[in-house]
Amino acid sequence: MADFYELLGVSRSASADEIKKAYRKRAREFHPDANPDDAEAAEQFKKIAMAYQVLSDEDQRARYDRYGEAGIGGTGSRGTTADDLFGGGLGDIFDTFFGGGGGGGSPFGGGGRSRGPSGPPRGQDLEVVADISFEQAVFGDQIDVVLKLPVSCDACGGSGAGEGTKPVTCSECNGAGQVQRVRQSLLGQMVTASPCARCNGMGEVITTPCKTCRGEGRVTVDKTYQVDVPAGVDSGSTLRLTGRGAAGPRGGRAGDLYVHLRVAPHDLYIRDDHDLITEVPISIAQAALGTSIELETLDGTENLIIPAGTQPGREFVLRQRGVPSLRGRSRGDLRARVRVEVPLKLTDSEVELLTGLAEGRGEAVGNGKERLFSRIKSAFT
Repeated sequence: MADFYELLGVSRSASADEIKKAYRKRAREFHPDANPDDAEAAEQFKKIAMAYQVLSDEDQRARYDRYGEAGIGGTGSRGTTADDLFGGGLGDIFDTFFGGGGGGGSPFGGGGRSRGPSGPPRGQDLEVVADISFEQAVFGDQIDVVLKLPVSCDACGGSGAGEGTKPVTCSECNGAGQVQRVRQSLLGQMVTASPCARCNGMGEVITTPCKTCRGEGRVTVDKTYQVDVPAGVDSGSTLRLTGRGAAGPRGGRAGDLYVHLRVAPHDLYIRDDHDLITEVPISIAQAALGTSIELETLDGTENLIIPAGTQPGREFVLRQRGVPSLRGRSRGDLRARVRVEVPLKLTDSEVELLTGLAEGRGEAVGNGKERLFSRIKSAFT
């Protein structure tokens, strides 16, 4: 037989907890119910079970580490065949690891324990996209979300049963919601469980369906929810409304509603995380000489002082005029970025003024043709 540590995929220094986790993983992989009619997988499963039996016992592991398989096959050993493990069956070990003792049973149906009724399934989660304005995203708001979804039927209270009647226990599964079947395998009898076909795993049957919902326990309607949008959200933010999704059939609890927000762009502001950026157009003269302008912010109009000699691209920061943090502890800034606008057309007097300014500063202006035309023009005047 292969080395027990290799069978479980652990090192020789592995702890008891690591060995247990490795065994659970390997046992699920090679369990006969997960590999029907696969003799090779069944044989591997036996080896894995034997490896765990030895390595999970401190004394047997010590003997195995020292003498190998020879150290566990003699007097005093608890047995070295898969049929001897855990009292002659593999069901107990699966119940121990995979939910036994609490009525859950093995994930492969082993152990012979019955489960409780599966009950009505949970309703579906739903998604919807909500369009909001830039200001709503920054400051928060309460919006209406309209969608079509299944809700509990008022006529039957969600039970699906007609007036004056109620669901009855399924005679096929006796209310368990599942049926168990015993089949022979290489390891002996194996018990498998599956949802009851008669009641679809609910444990109850509707004999007289509700006329309104036809036994479904829910009806589809147009529903409007008021949703609180917190301050500071952005496009792509998702709000989860627990229990506002589709109602489950036959009284099953409702799923959740996920509201995906889509924020409209703003004419003046660009968002940069929690900061807002806006452009402030000023003229050449205003940039050179300075000015005072009224700046529109989301909080109202504020006076912005532009000092003389302001360069294009300079940013003026207005603290706490940006986007609030979703945690509500801080707020970003408004960054007003200067854009110096150069006039496209000038009057003769404006050309003269700018030319005089350039000459006074020793700056060459105009192209060659314009200077030649100017000299010719002055010669005839």
